Amino acid sequence: MKKLLIVLAFAGISAAAAAQDSYNEEKYRVATNKFWHNWFVQGGVSWNAWYGNYEDGRGLDKSPFKAFRSSPAVSLALGKWFTPGLALRTKLSGVWGKAVFGEDAGRNENKYWMLNEQALFNLNNMFGGYDDGRTWSLIPFFGVGVARSCTYNRYGMGVSAGLINEFRINRKLAVNIEIGWNRYESDVCGMPADMGKGVMDHPNNVYAEIGVTYRIGRSTWEKMPDMETVNELAQSQIDALNAMLADERADNERLRSESESSGGNNGGQAVATADTTAAVGRASVFFNINEATITSGKDLVDVKQLADYAIAAGATVVVTGYADSATGSAEFNSELSRRRAETVAGELVKMGVKKENIKTVAQGGVDTLVPPSYNRRAIVEITR
Repeated sequence: MKKLLIVLAFAGISAAAAAQDSYNEEKYRVATNKFWHNWFVQGGVSWNAWYGNYEDGRGLDKSPFKAFRSSPAVSLALGKWFTPGLALRTKLSGVWGKAVFGEDAGRNENKYWMLNEQALFNLNNMFGGYDDGRTWSLIPFFGVGVARSCTYNRYGMGVSAGLINEFRINRKLAVNIEIGWNRYESDVCGMPADMGKGVMDHPNNVYAEIGVTYRIGRSTWEKMPDMETVNELAQSQIDALNAMLADERADNERLRSESESSGGNNGGQAVATADTTAAVGRASVFFNINEATITSGKDLVDVKQLADYAIAAGATVVVTGYADSATGSAEFNSELSRRRAETVAGELVKMGVKKENIKTVAQGGVDTLVPPSYNRRAIVEITR
């Protein structure tokens, strides 16, 4: 019994130490995993002891480490963590045991197995938040199962409970120290049904086990996005787009006014109608990070309208290139913004705009728009 108390004291000391360590850990919420993620297998060896119902009130003082009532056992389990704090496992254990009929260990021998379905609760993750770098976890468990005495050919349903101290070696492998208790409704320990005080069908099995856990496949968890931040980002994107649309409307009005004041004539060159100028004004072309290749051909639809107006009105087209200042050095972003402007200028030439009517400007890295991807752009504008 002293050894059992030492084990329990060790678990308590470990819990206190982990509570202190977890104060500095990085914690975050996670998304639900996929079905094939976060599975594990466990194997262990234990020392187990049976207490029969006829001993109630007078036998519990007999040590579980005495030879007449205890023996080694083995176990194998398969389980899955559905969240960082909740798992289910199926555990098979047993092989050797002893039922207490007397001091003769040979006469008390009982071969058996127990199959339990158990729910595991990782208290560190449940109350401290998931931390991929955590090395110690305290995991209580509860379950139900069935047991069979192979020696006496008896079955019984029962319940189980216990505590696991898990010490992680790496992301795949951990060492477990487990203590547990199983209680069954019939005499699966081999004890005669009419023995003792007449209190029937309640043999108890206690054990202390050391084993290993191996995680199958993916064993980490994806961080759940901060929805408040996501919503704020979405709103900032909407605000940025609305600002861009307002600028384009203002440019459209300016171009319409200029076209009307010119009387529809520009030195004998082709004429752009008011309807055409109303449809164009400014166009934005976007790029992927660190690239000067146009991301989507859809961006060139508005550029084509501007090109048609410039050809008809003999106007100058200004192409201004930008880069995201959050990535790359100032020199790199300056060159990148120049190449982006030249890429769009090349498209304008293909659309029929004379090269001498195109002016390119490199603005380098900026952080004027949110999200940052909107800064990776080139703007096409008409000037007189």
